[in-house]
Amino acid sequence: MGKIIAVCKSKNKGERKVNIGKANLVEGFGLEGDAHGGPWHRQVSLLAQESIDKMVKKGLDVGPGDFAENITTSGIGLASLPIGTKLKAGETLLEVTQIGKKCHAKCAIFEMAGDCIMPKEGIFTKVIAGGSICVGDDIEVLES
Repeated sequence: MGKIIAVCKSKNKGERKVNIGKANLVEGFGLEGDAHGGPWHRQVSLLAQESIDKMVKKGLDVGPGDFAENITTSGIGLASLPIGTKLKAGETLLEVTQIGKKCHAKCAIFEMAGDCIMPKEGIFTKVIAGGSICVGDDIEVLES
């Protein structure tokens, strides 16, 4: 069992997301009002605070949302979850659809640190059952 540390969104793709504290996840779409929402397999992105902490130890001033993740978690090894794993986050049900991603044209984080964690440790999900999520909610692995 883990915790939701931040719930983040952005109006445009390719920019850092801002922690809004709570949001509605829409079945088959993603986070309401987020640029990455839509009928595809990467509706909601997640990254562990533990992964962000690795970049802080490299000297970067980064935090939740800076890697364009929608949900920052703590207490779950996200990158080790197999595709198809179901997660209960707040009132919602998510299904893991992708682990990591190709870094687009060496993002700003890569340029600053020579490395980026989202391509290796971020995960992507689709929303199976919508509802609200907020900072402090539990996030739980249901099945894999």
